[in-house]
Amino acid sequence: MDINAAVGGEAGIRSEQFDDLASFERSPHFDRSEKAVLRLAEGMTRTPSDVSEETFAEARALFTTEQIVELTAAIALENFRARFNCALKIDSDGLCALPSDHPVRKALDRTK
Repeated sequence: MDINAAVGGEAGIRSEQFDDLASFERSPHFDRSEKAVLRLAEGMTRTPSDVSEETFAEARALFTTEQIVELTAAIALENFRARFNCALKIDSDGLCALPSDHPVRKALDRTK
């Protein structure tokens, strides 16, 4: 979340989207394609990985095969980085200051 928040703003991700990330399904700050990508990411990053047929069908309806491959590679890389950092207890660089009650912060605190 840290480095992605730092560079995400430059790429057009709004602060409201970072605030609503944990509740993206109900958030008005994500459009249909953004929610589809987040569903794909959620399924890919579960242990074990579990992308439903419905989620994949939605991605196929919204994106080309090339785009799906690129999205899948990017999600897998970010998941690798997050798990690598967690395993080595690498803390945040402080680039994204989440409030203490943010769902992502609570999930991270449980892993320590």
